[in-house]
Parts: sequence; structure tokens; C-alpha cells
Amino acid sequence: MTQTASRPKLEPLPADVAVSYVMPVLNEAGHLARAVAAVLAQEYPGESELVLALGSSTDGTDAIAAGLAASDSRVRLVRNPANDIPKGLNAAIRATRFPVVVRVDAHAELPPGYTTAMVDLLRRTGAANAGGLMVARGDTPVQAAIARAYNSPFGLGGGVYHHGEDETDADSAYLGVFRREVLFEVGLFDDTLRRGEDWELNARIRDAGYRVVFTPRLEVTYWPRASLAALRRQMYATGVWRGQLVRRHRGTPVRYLPPPLVALIVAGSVLCLLLQALGVIRGGGHQVAAAFHLGAVGYLLGAGTVGVTKLGGDTVCDRLLNAVALITMHLSWGAGFVRGVLFGAERTVDRSRVTA
Repeated sequence: MTQTASRPKLEPLPADVAVSYVMPVLNEAGHLARAVAAVLAQEYPGESELVLALGSSTDGTDAIAAGLAASDSRVRLVRNPANDIPKGLNAAIRATRFPVVVRVDAHAELPPGYTTAMVDLLRRTGAANAGGLMVARGDTPVQAAIARAYNSPFGLGGGVYHHGEDETDADSAYLGVFRREVLFEVGLFDDTLRRGEDWELNARIRDAGYRVVFTPRLEVTYWPRASLAALRRQMYATGVWRGQLVRRHRGTPVRYLPPPLVALIVAGSVLCLLLQALGVIRGGGHQVAAAFHLGAVGYLLGAGTVGVTKLGGDTVCDRLLNAVALITMHLSWGAGFVRGVLFGAERTVDRSRVTA
């Protein structure tokens, strides 16, 4: 999308415009201090503040947050008893004071110079939101394999902020650096959602005529879930809420369709195996079952081959973990998507970071 005369115009940002960082936090004792340190080390020339929206953590996160606020006056705390990310973000945004709002995740680390570069990008393009490249990293073999799956186009698909190489308009942004007045104009995050809130908000920003811009020149470190069980829960919940958005918007980009198709094929194969074992499938039904089996085996072999040969890793174990992470990601997200499209999200919650 290019700038047009009909597009609403924003007032130019002043030099060294003050910025507000907002971060929803739930059970992040292992990551919070590192994420906050990356924010406070930005060396941005303008005034800044960081608002943490604290959920009902059970791992000592609140004590860490209180210590961070006590040690630096830029850090302020608000409560998010519902634990939902959109509600926490909205509570934090409402508590902000400055014209630019920088979303930060407790599992992300902003690179040096991020704020200055993003504010300059907003100023240069007239965009209402800007984001950079999400680069996942891991500390353990399993988390590193999950990170490699995240970083691969075979993992999370074709979102520009995963693999884009050129500055361009985008349908969404990773995290996001927003013009505060636009956030309030379009109504902040939709707090009826529990996942997919970024895409939905950016859709409303674009529908209002504003630009959302991606730049590949800034890489934000993201620390993914550290276990396959947590990845499965996260991907399932994300898929469910993506399916809910499909119900709401009555359509979806084609790039979201392969995982649910694969999940249906694999589920169909498992069901056919059970029915064959019970003797329920007879005659021509075996040909239908064979088609499902062929599709499922083909997918598993293909995903396994990609994981072993395309995602990297130093050892055979690393490469096998790649395949397991990739398959877990696809099938969990795809199954969730089907559930969301058919039945809606209801009260589906991502419990992958809940420790108790």
C-alpha cells in the first residue's frame, strides 16, 4: 500500500518525542529482569517510561517487578487480574503519558537503538505502527529447536515479520511501535480476544486508513516456550483464536490454511486406522482410508525431512528435535484452528506459561 491523498494524516512527531513502553507480564520470573533491562538500556534521547501490567503470577514475578520499579522511577506497575494479554495491554496503555507507545513482551529483548530507529521510521513514513523482524533463540536443546522452527518459513508461515527482507507495508507487526492517538482512535486492543489481538488491532488500524510498516533492519530477540508440551498448548490456543477471527471476519488469508488441512488429514488417518482395526471399514472404504494414510505419512515424512535437513542444528539430536518441534507446531495450531472455526473460541486460554 502506498501513501494516498485520502489517507488520514498524522501530525509530525517532534524531535526526541517521549515514549511509553508497555509490557504484559504473567509468570515471567525467568525472563522479566532481562526484558526490562533491554528496555531501560535503550539510550533513547527523549523521556521514557515502562508500564508493566501484572497478571496473577505464581512464580515470584510480582516481587521481581516490585524490585525493578523500586530501583528505577521509569518503571510503573498496573494490575491485570484477568491475565488476558489484551486486557493487560489496554490497562498499561491507559496508564501511559506519552505520544508513542512501544509494545514489549517479557519473552522479547529489544536490540540497542531499537526505539530511536522505530521512532525515526514512524516519522519518515507517517505510519501509525511499525515493527521489526522477530528472531527466536533458545537456551536449551528443546527451546533452540523450537526457535529454529519459529525462524523457518516452514514453521509459522509467511508472515512478513518472520522472514521479510525489505521495508514494506504489512498486515500486522511483531510487538509494534504505535502512535498513541491512533490506538485510542480505533479503540485499543479487543479485550474479548485472548490470542490474535495484534492482527485484529492492526486490521482496524489499516481499515481506518493508516499504514503499518515493517522493517527488516531491526531484529527483536524472542525466547519461545521451552518445552514441547508448552509449545503444544500455546499453538493450540493460538489456532483456536485464529479460527475465531475467521468466524468473525468470514475469511482468512490462504497462508493460514495448510496446518488445519494437515491436522484433518492426520486425524482422518488415525480414525481410519481405528475403524479398520475394529472391522468397521470394509470394501471400498479401505481406498478412502488409504488416501488418508498416504497423506498423513507424506506429511510426516516431508516435515521430518525439512526438520532434519533445512532448519539447522549441530547434532543428529538437534535435527530430530527440529522435526518434532515443527510437527508439534503444525498439528497443534491446525487442530486449534479447526476447533475455532467450527465452534468458536469460547473460553480457550493459553496455559503454556501457567505454573500452578
